[in-house]
Amino acid sequence: MKCPNCGGDELHLNRITEAKKALPEASKMTDLADFYKVMGDETRLKLLMSLDNGPLCVSDLSCILNMTLSAISHQLKILRVAKLVKSTKVGKVVYYALDDDHIKKILDMGLEHILERDE
Repeated sequence: MKCPNCGGDELHLNRITEAKKALPEASKMTDLADFYKVMGDETRLKLLMSLDNGPLCVSDLSCILNMTLSAISHQLKILRVAKLVKSTKVGKVVYYALDDDHIKKILDMGLEHILERDE
């Protein structure tokens, strides 16, 4: 049997079938797309990469990114809702950290890929 679209052989048709089976269900694809949309903002990426070395408060992040406390807080809320960062209150100060090691790995792998292209 030949592929009606490109004339490929049976092996080709099997690859198409397997690729279709491997796709996550629609709701998971939507969640994944939303995840990348949140990470697709340069300011949020800077915040995540700043937290890569450990917890920081809003004031620390404000100094690092040279942004207002309000702007930092707004972006942190988006990251918190997306479960990319978590917060811990110590006295009156709230510290933010990457939610888990997966986020660090994704950041590291993305940067590694970009740097690899520059070689």
